[in-house]
Amino acid sequence: MLLRRSGITAAALTALLALAPQVSAQDAAALKKEMIGQWELATTERSKTCVVTMKGDATPQGLKLELEPGCAKALPFTKDITAWNIKGLDIVRLQDAAGQPVIDFTEVESGIFEGLRTGEGVYILQNLAAARSLAKSMDQMIGDWSMVRGNGQTVCGLTLTNTEATGDNFQVFLKPKCDPAVAAFAPNQWRLERGQMILMSARGESWQFEADDNAQWRRVPDTADPLIMIRGQ
Repeated sequence: MLLRRSGITAAALTALLALAPQVSAQDAAALKKEMIGQWELATTERSKTCVVTMKGDATPQGLKLELEPGCAKALPFTKDITAWNIKGLDIVRLQDAAGQPVIDFTEVESGIFEGLRTGEGVYILQNLAAARSLAKSMDQMIGDWSMVRGNGQTVCGLTLTNTEATGDNFQVFLKPKCDPAVAAFAPNQWRLERGQMILMSARGESWQFEADDNAQWRRVPDTADPLIMIRGQ
């Protein structure tokens, strides 16, 4: 009985080992299919961007791609990129004519890939339509806002800007005569992240807001006395 059990275990293990390369190949093939299309290659704060069109056609250097004309000026390292490929299970490689990596990307969240160039920093590769949608959303957020309680009482005024602060964050300025709780929080940066607007203080504290509609954002988690951001009055 013991031998029979061992035999079943060995057979199952053999089958799993045989299946592993097939699963790996399927994962790589699926990623390759997902990557075909237009992508935005950008610095983390999107101050410098480049549109990359990835194709499924094979070339001697790898898979075919096209870079928009302004790429080399915006991101100088892109002048060395001649092709792309999938390496391993989940690495999207932009490579040079010799097949060497110019930059490798891995997916950090759905449709967003991150790559590091030593001495330069982190770059983001994102589906072009999603990137442009985010940029449009950001543009709509710029301007004066009022922070109000659930009863409609205004407790603070603030201005969201598109002036870069640190990383993916932008500067925010409080107006005079804010409620003590907001003044004590003293947010000086903001960003949009996964459908939330995040206000951050110099001390590293953060408040999260989710959209009720296009012009109103409610602090989460919700409370009996909610805090809501609406367009400045």
